[in-house]
Amino acid sequence: MSSPELPGLDVSSRVRARDIQLTGVADVGRRVLMITGAIDTTDHDVSVSVSLPEPGRWQVIKAETNLTDRTWVAMQAVLDEDSVFIDDAALMSPQFAKSFMTPDQRRLTFYDGEVRPGEAVLKTYSMETGGRKPTYFSSRYSPIATDSAERSQETLEELVTNGMRQRPVVELIVPITVIG
Repeated sequence: MSSPELPGLDVSSRVRARDIQLTGVADVGRRVLMITGAIDTTDHDVSVSVSLPEPGRWQVIKAETNLTDRTWVAMQAVLDEDSVFIDDAALMSPQFAKSFMTPDQRRLTFYDGEVRPGEAVLKTYSMETGGRKPTYFSSRYSPIATDSAERSQETLEELVTNGMRQRPVVELIVPITVIG
């Protein structure tokens, strides 16, 4: 169903009442960007844009809650063309045992774990950005209930290697408070 105000926009791609507004804090002195919130979707990718006080290297700490009714077994982020992930000690998520970064350092996938409905997930990583307005696309993978355990594992391995297919996008601009 299309929106009467925005022809062609799928109404389901709008932020809904169950979403928790994403917000962030940039600590300039420590070069740390903290983002929190939640978007209630597994059927859409989420495009997140932030305005940083300056370009360069930032450690990102991102916390979100699974508001969906499905368990996430992998989470992927893809940075814009002006940014890259840095493979360092900050790269981790307690909910996932493994991570995979592409050789071009633009796609990062956390996997081998799970985030059940209602649970929070924490991810930390570093990024280097050439501009003040980096954007990343975030995707989650939940196994299909009718798939066998073997098929779900094959699909997960394929997604880690080749990336998750692009889906309709919910676009967000995250307000950032600058401190330090």
